[in-house]
Amino acid sequence: MTASRRLLLPLVLATMATQASIVILSPIIVEVGGELEASVSAVGQGRSIMAATAVLAALAIGQAIDRIGVRPLLIAGGALGAAGAIATASAPSLLAFHLAHAVVGLAVACLLSAGFAGVAAFFDERRAGHAMGYVVAAQSVAWIVGMPVVGVLTDAVSWRAAYAVPAAACLAALAAAMLLLPRATGPAEPSGGDQPVGVLAVLRHGSARRWALAELVAYSAWTAELTYAGAFYVQSYGVEESAVGFLLAIGSVAFMLASLGTDRLTRRFERRRLIVLASLGMGVMLVPVLNLTPVVWFTLALFCVMAVFAGLRSAGASSLGLDQLRALPGSMMAARTASAQLGYMLGAVAGGVVLALADFGALGFVLFAAMAAAAGLIARVDDPLSRPRSAAGPAVAARVAP
Repeated sequence: MTASRRLLLPLVLATMATQASIVILSPIIVEVGGELEASVSAVGQGRSIMAATAVLAALAIGQAIDRIGVRPLLIAGGALGAAGAIATASAPSLLAFHLAHAVVGLAVACLLSAGFAGVAAFFDERRAGHAMGYVVAAQSVAWIVGMPVVGVLTDAVSWRAAYAVPAAACLAALAAAMLLLPRATGPAEPSGGDQPVGVLAVLRHGSARRWALAELVAYSAWTAELTYAGAFYVQSYGVEESAVGFLLAIGSVAFMLASLGTDRLTRRFERRRLIVLASLGMGVMLVPVLNLTPVVWFTLALFCVMAVFAGLRSAGASSLGLDQLRALPGSMMAARTASAQLGYMLGAVAGGVVLALADFGALGFVLFAAMAAAAGLIARVDDPLSRPRSAAGPAVAARVAP
């Protein structure tokens, strides 16, 4: 295994484990409610508890990554994720189920923040964009591979057995971090003891603040679409619930391929402009996806196009975020985690409100407006790659060249 692949594998496994821990509840929520004698909505609050815990934890984790490096956080996140999965699988009551999700939330904050920050810690500018594409794309594997396995385990054994999937993914991330990453993984501590770190540094930096807000708005819109996509297919086309996961997995493949190709595009086109256009493309596609329903394959094709834009936006915006505060990648990627997880919560709530007051068609226009707002915010974010090379500043300190 080459040096670059050895450094990249733990980061890829970390984001893969994160997504596996997040999405597992969707296909098993009915079975969980039946066994724990709780409503589907009550069981679903576990996802909200996980997200809220991740948001709060991310506020502190960013500073920790910038001071001690990504390796300890990846190890801690892997251990917490495995423990949370085991606790969830063995939960005897709804309360225990919810408490276990708080543990998983801590794992998500560690793995997601450190996984993305590791791109700055281990790769120089020439390879950072390429590495980021893989880190972002890895999240799709949970949908493409993980969910079918979850379905098989649930049908063959029980929903409790399905938690072996996130547990195994988290243990793999833990082992890879311990065995493959050097102990000194963090960027050098910023010079100047009075310099703010963590979320305070992000909030005080205008461009970084606008980037974090753009991520929050974009993830809110994307989550609102994904949360109710299953219901849309069932209500609009009468699709079997078992087939919904297959349809979403096809979109995940499109997302993954686009993420992997983002670095090549940003070498040919201005990165910030590409992110703006991808954000607008997502918004534009949301309107026909949720308003035009001739046949299911037509909607799926539009959804895949939208997923391509989403992959380009996510990979490009993550790389742009690292370049906002180059000496504090942990702070920036912890802000990304907080924005994404808070966006998951807000998107699900806002989408539900729109559907309660109107319909899927109206939701499409609302989400278009949200993505347009995200594009406007990104357009005002400073991009060092858009400046002359002499003005772009030095690369992130302590990156390890592959």
